[in-house]
Amino acid sequence: MDAREVAPGLWIWSAYHDSWKENVGSVYVETADGIVLVDPLVPTKDPERFWRALDGDVERVGGGVHVLLTVFWHARSAGAVADRYGARTWVPRAARAPVARRGIPVTDPFRAGDELPGGIEAFSTARSSEVVYWLPHHRALVPGDVLLGADDGGVRLCPRSWLPDSKSLEDLAGTLRPLLDLPVSRILVSHGEPVLRDGWKALAAALASP
Repeated sequence: MDAREVAPGLWIWSAYHDSWKENVGSVYVETADGIVLVDPLVPTKDPERFWRALDGDVERVGGGVHVLLTVFWHARSAGAVADRYGARTWVPRAARAPVARRGIPVTDPFRAGDELPGGIEAFSTARSSEVVYWLPHHRALVPGDVLLGADDGGVRLCPRSWLPDSKSLEDLAGTLRPLLDLPVSRILVSHGEPVLRDGWKALAAALASP
């Protein structure tokens, strides 16, 4: 597992995903409402080390644990986290049923714009069951699949084939353009390398030519 603290109280880590056949990213953030984990994946290599570290953080921070999913495909280790800590699991309302079918209890289905723990905000996308999270304290976006790390160090839109048949890449870009109203410094992607500075420029470039 590769873990990095990118700002005080904000960590990202990557772990190998057996189905995806490559490393994917997850996010840890300390908030006034406790610890928030976005799309968490517990590493299969030395998982007890991961759990011991998280146990210590949970005890130190207090306030409980919250799991936020960007999209139902990213249920990952949400069930294990919920079992261990009694975590609340926050899922876009349109993703509630497919997450539940994976055996993960959804305690808090929500819509974009609803109040989320730690002052985090959710923005809708062209995929009805997927949101992008905004961490205002850290000026960070956390997308699931709609934005991916790019080879040039920025971000790119997901492939057209990942969208519903009725949606185009221009449709996707249109739903993401409201994010340009935010003072984005970081984009913590699940797939590829994160953008740790000049996030607004990277986002603007990705949305300019879908």
